[in-house]
Amino acid sequence: MTAEPGSFLTARWVHLAMINHEIDPAVLEPHVPAGTVLDEWDGRCFVSLVGFRFLDTKVLGIPIPFHRHFDEVNLRFYVRREVDGELRRGVVFIKEIVPRAAIALVARVIYEENYVALPMRHRIAMADGEDRSVRYEWRVGSRWNGLGVEVEGEPVLPEVGSEEEFITEHYWGYAAQRDGSTVEYRVEHPQWRVWRATRSSLDCDVGQLYGPEFVEALSGDPSSAFLAAGSEVVVRPGRESPNGRDQ
Repeated sequence: MTAEPGSFLTARWVHLAMINHEIDPAVLEPHVPAGTVLDEWDGRCFVSLVGFRFLDTKVLGIPIPFHRHFDEVNLRFYVRREVDGELRRGVVFIKEIVPRAAIALVARVIYEENYVALPMRHRIAMADGEDRSVRYEWRVGSRWNGLGVEVEGEPVLPEVGSEEEFITEHYWGYAAQRDGSTVEYRVEHPQWRVWRATRSSLDCDVGQLYGPEFVEALSGDPSSAFLAAGSEVVVRPGRESPNGRDQ
């Protein structure tokens, strides 16, 4: 795969519920793509469970019928890479859940990302006068799993150097390939305003969905939880680099 001009995907990502847990770096090391290293905040590594809405989705500028609006829930962690003096801070996905098999198939084929298709639903209550909350759910077998946040007040830009800024300010994606190379792609969006959550919840069979190595980190209280308002997003075509090196 070589870099191409233009966009691969455009959409609006909205109501991003983010629940963030500190994790032992040794758990993540086997998942770090070649050419990247773990990114830390205040000497700590994090995994985040993120649920959000895809709206007005287009692939290569074309809206796909019945696949424009959907939910996604992903488990991700954070890496960085330096290229010609530029520090690129990005995310790596452990698993991404979407409701439609075609979406999962495209992502697996194009980027070799670990997408799965499961039944999903959401509840978003953010109108004035409501108890503001966002919840995303997905069904594994006969059991509904879910994550949610409750917020109040108005969203604000994260403080410089804060944990919220660290979690939201990663503008690259990295995907390890079966041949040992790494696909790198840019994700473009403005800085997001966030609500700090007054309460968060996670009801998930972590071991079954993500693996036993993630149970300890995701079973404890989160380090932080918040809701990002979101924005329009552009995902640029990826570039594959053997052993993580640019060609």
